[in-house]
Amino acid sequence: MPDVVQNRATPGDPAIGRVVATRVCTASKKAAGIVRHVEIDISGTPLAGTFRSGQSFGVLPPGENERGKPHKLRLYSIASPTRGEDGSGSVLATTVKRLIDEDWESHRLFTGVASNYLCDLSEGDEVRVTGPAGKRFVLPEDPSSHDYVFFATGTGIAPFRGMLGDLAAGGVSSRAALVMGAPYATDLLYDAEMRELEAEHDWFTYLPTVSRHGPTPGAVGGWGPSYVDGRVSPDAPGGEQLIELLAGERTLVYVCGIAGMELGVFQAMARELASEALSGYLTVADDAGEPSDWSRRMIPRQLRPTKRTFLEVY
Repeated sequence: MPDVVQNRATPGDPAIGRVVATRVCTASKKAAGIVRHVEIDISGTPLAGTFRSGQSFGVLPPGENERGKPHKLRLYSIASPTRGEDGSGSVLATTVKRLIDEDWESHRLFTGVASNYLCDLSEGDEVRVTGPAGKRFVLPEDPSSHDYVFFATGTGIAPFRGMLGDLAAGGVSSRAALVMGAPYATDLLYDAEMRELEAEHDWFTYLPTVSRHGPTPGAVGGWGPSYVDGRVSPDAPGGEQLIELLAGERTLVYVCGIAGMELGVFQAMARELASEALSGYLTVADDAGEPSDWSRRMIPRQLRPTKRTFLEVY
């Protein structure tokens, strides 16, 4: 893995960025969730030109919590390639979902502090940022030496948008597949952008997957609904190609999104890959039992990801 720069700007001495673009990035404005793509200009700050795709940055929302303390730092995945949105590493982007929920006991509306703050920002607004953060969930030093399978749910697509941008800009000969999961077709993030990328590059395969209603858009035979692990099947459109890619000795697997999704991915890989291929991604203890009996609490003691598996779930 490459050496990365971290903590150029700290909570005690944050950088001041400025919003230069903000837009909805769901496939439809009628999506069940509200997700925005927010671009922040960090030129002239210690962060400029220091981050890599896959890293995160911090946001310090203004105001105080119910105890009168300043709001704590929140981390967000960088959705930009290493060269940034501007080509010189001076504009980074992130993918933010508004958090709107209800406290079941008090039946009062609860809104996420930082997520709604970021979504409320307009072009020209200033924001205090820190980072970069993270050193392992990045592409290897020589990206062309590996192939890639990216599994994402929701805003977990953010780091992969950046990594795919790096692969495309680098002109590498690697193969890559993105399995992108969302509850409904309207909730798919960067869908048009990913389809355009697939059309432009024969090394890239885009496999959108919806889990709650109706067929996945573009899937042959109206396949679906399914979770992302359902794509790892010869019965799924693109499944045989995906399994072939996973069986390769040079393939790396990255998983980003909702906690628990990694277990389904591991189970699907165990069902479809030969034991020798599976061992490249996951060391399975002798007492682990059958994949259908695995549980998340077995990670990492009985199910230990190898150096070819990268997890960032939350």
